[in-house]
Amino acid sequence: MRNNSITSIRLILYFIFAVLFLAGCKKEDVKNYADIMTEGEMEAELTSPPHVPKPVGNRTAMKLKLNMEIKEQEGTMTDGVKYTYWTFGGSVPGSFIRTRVGDEVEFHLKNHPDNKLPHNIDLHAVTGPGGGATSSLVAPGHEKVFSFKVINPGLYVYHCATAPVGMHIANGMYGLILVEPEGGLPPVDKEYYVMQGDFYTQGEYGAKGLQAFDMNKAIKETPDYVVFNGKVGSLTNGNELTAKVGETVRLFVGNGGPNLVSSFHVIGEIFDNVHIEGGSSINKNVQTTLIPAGGAAIVDFKVETPGTFILVDHSIFRAFNKGALGMLKVEGKENQNIYSGTIQEGIYLPEGGTIQKMPGGSNAKAVIPKRTIEEKVKIGKELFGTTCFACHQSEGQGIPNTFPPLAKSDYLNSDSKRAIKTIIHGLTGEITVNGKKYNNVMPAQNLSDDEIANVLTYIYSSWGNNKTEITPEMVKALR
Repeated sequence: MRNNSITSIRLILYFIFAVLFLAGCKKEDVKNYADIMTEGEMEAELTSPPHVPKPVGNRTAMKLKLNMEIKEQEGTMTDGVKYTYWTFGGSVPGSFIRTRVGDEVEFHLKNHPDNKLPHNIDLHAVTGPGGGATSSLVAPGHEKVFSFKVINPGLYVYHCATAPVGMHIANGMYGLILVEPEGGLPPVDKEYYVMQGDFYTQGEYGAKGLQAFDMNKAIKETPDYVVFNGKVGSLTNGNELTAKVGETVRLFVGNGGPNLVSSFHVIGEIFDNVHIEGGSSINKNVQTTLIPAGGAAIVDFKVETPGTFILVDHSIFRAFNKGALGMLKVEGKENQNIYSGTIQEGIYLPEGGTIQKMPGGSNAKAVIPKRTIEEKVKIGKELFGTTCFACHQSEGQGIPNTFPPLAKSDYLNSDSKRAIKTIIHGLTGEITVNGKKYNNVMPAQNLSDDEIANVLTYIYSSWGNNKTEITPEMVKALR
């Protein structure tokens, strides 16, 4: 009898606990933002990447009139490579949209009359059929208007959903829409818009000319390019993101796909806060965050030391061989309590003295045409962009303490034969360039005599170097 009483008491206590728990959950549940009444009307600010509109702050929910034009236009994928992008607002990714919960958006979607195809838009922030796609199919030269209320805070992808859906996304039709919570996101010093996408071209990476979309590669999920903001070098070569020591940086990062998952990482930084998949849950002290195709994340971090910080997809061959690489340049005073720089230099060869080599090519002899210096420079520039750029950077400036500069390089200008041998055979161990020591490994490059002559002629003709012309015969003599 006593045991039965104890059991009954326990059941009653469990029941009370459950009721209180559920009541507490209900009390803390989110507000029904669909019931919020809007006050006033305004034109929505739209921005092209990497820029974002100003924060919403404490403003009330409003009616936002949003005008977006679809444009099919030719652009540059990388030097010498063109691609016909399909865009929302003339950029890849499309225009950044910034709202707050409770806003009512009146969306005007216009299809430029010069376009060839109908398009629509599916916004993942929309609660409704097709995310707006069923109401927005628009032919060239026409406009569709539809409206929706944003009722869930977060960072969301939008994309075209016209058949074949994958093709429209693969051609660049994606972007981000931010729905800020009531009162806005916590303020930071700098905010930027970065979105990854994978592209499938009929030519291989770096193949010159206007490249068409390749459906077979897309179905097999074997992209030739994986890039940030629509092209190789969109966040380098003078387009770097910037900040100052002590500032907080927020990146709104999306992944348009259409296929690959992104392993987003900033080399030399740790994310203080990550809004997981763009939602309300926050993870802290994160090194790399997964962003699914059709997903997003918000990452915040404070920059506490100067330098160049590299944004990558840490599926790392995508970064250094397919284009998923950007830069954040931070200026300011060094803080040696956080990062000292090089304290000691030495040689470490865990694999012995063997120099890493690239895979060898065919032994077939090629006929090398006679080229003018101008032709060599043009070809060499394109080759530099696909072979040398990641380490030595767009203006030959290198990466401090890691890869030596090619610009105004005493090491190069004093001995052209040594430069040729370095490309043919590779280089390891300590060298001094412009008075600074570097100790790294450069693999031997699998380039023809003609390619080496062209890229070195370009390097010697650029960035204050001594304009030495390298010929294929000079290269052949040193093999």
